[in-house]
Amino acid sequence: MLIRQAHLLDGRIADIRTGPVITEVAPGITPEPGEQVLDAAGGAVIPGLHDHHLHVHSAAAAADSVRVGTGEVHGRDDLARVLGAAEVGSDGWIRAVGYHEAVAGPLDRAVLDELAPSVPVRIQHRSGVLWTLNSAGLAAVGLSGHPDGRLRSADRSWSDALQRRDTVLDDLSRRLSALGVTGITDATPDLDIIDIVKLEETHRHGGLRQAVHHLAPGKRILHDDSLDLAELTAFIERRHRDDAPVALHCVTAAQLVISIAALRAAGSHPGDRIEHAAVVPDDCLADLVELAVTVVTQPNFVAERGDQYLTDVPAERQHELWRVRSLLQAGIPVALSTDAPFGEADPWAAMRAAVNRRTPAGTVLGAAERIDARTALELFLGTAGAPTVARTIDPGEPGDLCVLDVAPQQMLAELDARSVVATVIGGELTHRRP
Repeated sequence: MLIRQAHLLDGRIADIRTGPVITEVAPGITPEPGEQVLDAAGGAVIPGLHDHHLHVHSAAAAADSVRVGTGEVHGRDDLARVLGAAEVGSDGWIRAVGYHEAVAGPLDRAVLDELAPSVPVRIQHRSGVLWTLNSAGLAAVGLSGHPDGRLRSADRSWSDALQRRDTVLDDLSRRLSALGVTGITDATPDLDIIDIVKLEETHRHGGLRQAVHHLAPGKRILHDDSLDLAELTAFIERRHRDDAPVALHCVTAAQLVISIAALRAAGSHPGDRIEHAAVVPDDCLADLVELAVTVVTQPNFVAERGDQYLTDVPAERQHELWRVRSLLQAGIPVALSTDAPFGEADPWAAMRAAVNRRTPAGTVLGAAERIDARTALELFLGTAGAPTVARTIDPGEPGDLCVLDVAPQQMLAELDARSVVATVIGGELTHRRP
């Protein structure tokens, strides 16, 4: 494939010949017989974006799930109305996502039995770590006697009874391609080898065009009510003995502190990651520097949930939320991601959030953590193996590219997914805007 008149980030106007890898970058390359030619017409061409933390199956399933977050549902009666109007899926369930207690208070099976239809219903908390099932749902997974219907997402003792929605991965892949995403890191913690092989087969046969890297089985979700330093240290040590890294889910200060302690006790691995780092107290920065651990974070949550943070988080702690600039200034390796479907899947929106730090109502949250647009873009240009090393348009680099209809300067000023006109993965066109 030949891309002509590409405007590169370094200012060059050049043609790009690519297959699985880029083979030539120069002005005025002559097309070869039968070669597919795409005219960028002076628009920016950048390496394809890599989303360093999303959940493949959940993101695919969320497309046909009912959204019951604070932006969609307002109060207990409204929740009952939305659930009552929801369509039952092909698996026999009503599946709802994005719930937060600000919608209608804490949920349990008794509340859902009162508010929801009598068919199986499961509602996922917006954190992604908890589901609440009604009595019909508990019966469907063999847990009729469960006291409250609140089940952890990573607990396969119940989730294995659910039908995985593999058939919608094509739609997810197309949506990601339209955003310029050419690679993804799946952060689902409970995947086993069979799940991973199935996803790889789906990718091999073209159902999921983006290459997928898996954090499982090295991903560990932590819960504040069950933090165990000795157990976490032992888990890290087992992984490191096999020369394998860990990825530790940290969305509270307590989870980050226990992770730092465990990594200090077990020793670090070059690929170790802290996922989210939603709260980073000032005195943890030096610890993260010393451990040389990579932080994969999601400033898009400032833009999606920031007004709730302003209500829930004391003012003196708000500067600790979704930090980026202070991490980079300290020398901590950082990559960005969306955490889809728990965050919006648009990496361009995540970049804008990192630059502007504006809540939905327009308040700036964490002004000191703002970064420039070029840096925000580059934090999506790494690879699964080197998430903090931005790729370039040069021979030998992967043939994964994103073509836009604006020049680089305008692209960085707007950071808008609507500018994506074509996406190339491995030298093959996977998206072309009509």
